Amino acid sequence: MKLNDHILLWNHVFIKVMDVRHTVMEKGDEVQSYQLPASTFLFTVRGSARVRLDNSLHLAQRFHLFHGGKGMNLNILAEDELEYYMILYTAILSLPCRQEIVQLIEEENPFQYQYAFAPSYPLILFETIERLDRDWRSSTALGKLQVKALFYQFVYELLRQLHHQEIEPIKPDRAALAARYIRENFQEPLTLDSIAQTLECSSAHLSRLFKSRMKTSPIHYLGQVRADRTMELLMRTDANLQEIAERVGFPDAHSLSRSFKKYTGISPARFRKKQLRNSSWQDRHRELPLSMQRNALLQNNSDLYTDIENHFQYQMGRELFMQKRTRIAAITMLMCLSLLVAACSSPAGTNGNSQAPANNVETQANSGNSNGGQETMAQAKTRIVSTLKGDVEVPAEPQRVASDQYMGPLLKLGIIPVGVRDGMLDEAWIEKAGISEDILANIESLGAFPMNPEKLILLEPDLIIGSIEDNIEQYEKVGTTVFLPYWEGESTTGPIEKFRRISEIFGKQQEAEQWITEYEQKVEEARKQIDGIIKDGETVSIVQVGSKAIFVLAAKGGNYGSGTIYEMLQLPPTEKAAQMTNGFENVSLEVLPEYLGDHVFVYVNSKEDAEEVLNSAVWKGSPAVKKGQVYMYGEFDDEFVMEDPYSLELQLETIVNILLENR
Repeated sequence: MKLNDHILLWNHVFIKVMDVRHTVMEKGDEVQSYQLPASTFLFTVRGSARVRLDNSLHLAQRFHLFHGGKGMNLNILAEDELEYYMILYTAILSLPCRQEIVQLIEEENPFQYQYAFAPSYPLILFETIERLDRDWRSSTALGKLQVKALFYQFVYELLRQLHHQEIEPIKPDRAALAARYIRENFQEPLTLDSIAQTLECSSAHLSRLFKSRMKTSPIHYLGQVRADRTMELLMRTDANLQEIAERVGFPDAHSLSRSFKKYTGISPARFRKKQLRNSSWQDRHRELPLSMQRNALLQNNSDLYTDIENHFQYQMGRELFMQKRTRIAAITMLMCLSLLVAACSSPAGTNGNSQAPANNVETQANSGNSNGGQETMAQAKTRIVSTLKGDVEVPAEPQRVASDQYMGPLLKLGIIPVGVRDGMLDEAWIEKAGISEDILANIESLGAFPMNPEKLILLEPDLIIGSIEDNIEQYEKVGTTVFLPYWEGESTTGPIEKFRRISEIFGKQQEAEQWITEYEQKVEEARKQIDGIIKDGETVSIVQVGSKAIFVLAAKGGNYGSGTIYEMLQLPPTEKAAQMTNGFENVSLEVLPEYLGDHVFVYVNSKEDAEEVLNSAVWKGSPAVKKGQVYMYGEFDDEFVMEDPYSLELQLETIVNILLENR
């Protein structure tokens, strides 16, 4: 940053001195991982120490000056008796202000810069900071005013010597700071605004920097960090979901479960069961670090690089990654050379086998116009699909499809994917729907969100379907990708609408409409079967009970079978359920009766989690319970978790049978 710009900003900000500290450390004393609560000057006056500011290590002798921004980590190891002063301050831009000043502080905030140097004239700085410390400890208002005057005098002398010694401050990597802050504080209720405020920048600026540097958004990164920690706690402890939720930053087990499945593709309960089945593997590899255990178990690709000091850092497993990429590159090069040799050796005027079908199509399409034939051939090979990220040209009949969601709809359309996200091959509907092992054996597991890029490359998909926007750019580097979101905010698109959208990608609308027609006939028959069980004027509510958390599902946009109950069977929702704008509401036990209808469907994370609620006086005193009009219809990880055609058929059958049994 230019010195003139530095001075310009100092002249346009309001400075508040937060604290002045005078400290003496004994030899061997340490300050460990102290996160600076504000912009800070540190001035050593005698002794020596090793000072680490973020990841920059310095050997500080007497009269050494450091500056660090809010959020940076400070570590000090005193090698001799060490005496130093610290000044903590905040700088706030005065308003109104010219736009160029606002933009300058947004992009080049000097109060966050890091620098360390030995001043040429240290005694001037020492005398100023000594007086500043003395006046800071004064209790008079005049003394506090003098502190501000002395602070500006200190800054003036500092800038003068910086310019004289041609010291270049280091611009902080805010994306790296944000990533570290998220990793260290993910247990807190973080938002993009709160992270940006901590790092003293705007949320929009931080989001742009973070996406450019980390290739994902700060909030998506936060969700991944929480999911990783949840995995560790699920593997290493017997804590229930509510206890884990409180440790990783979620208010309740339901929110944790939804987020965990979004990032890993598998529910916490199923993940834990999966690890129990792998207990023999863990016994054999118990000496491995947890991160290596998790990678081996999940086959999930972790970041290859760290954010330390803007440098790519070597990590365990990188050499394997490079070997894979080298092998892929070699195969690709060999194929290219083979094609080139074949092309050069073919006699003029002849066509290889791969060209013959194309020429036949061209001839049949337009024997008198070669251009018209080429256009027809192109039309036969590709189609344009409209998505939320724009139009995408896709193969007309893709043969190798990979998808991080929607395996059920694909199979129902007669499309067997070559690879899917980990967890989809274990979904509850598969066995109940009678999907054969021969079909599943041909589908590769590609890890959690995002799908493993190395495996994707080896599968050579001609079409990839992604359901999370942050992962689309990574998939596009591998092949043609269509973005089809599963969740839209806190709600899901209706399952029938989802199925139609998927059929449009493959040009299989006719097959989709045929199933929808057959399904609607089943729904109509089901309505006739249960007619009269819910009487005129009575209402229905759906409650999901977790550990210390209760959720009432909305009439639209909900999950866990709410679409089957409300939209397919057309059971009448309560007024509160009909008015919910999101897919659910989190309610307390005390207000739950206000949400209950005449008939109540109950879905539980587990029977153990639900005991406290179902045995409470509030629950037992509700009219629906007293009349025996409560229907326990599902438990987590069953057919009500997904919304594919197979699950919808199973859900319909389950709900109808429960109502008939309770008639």
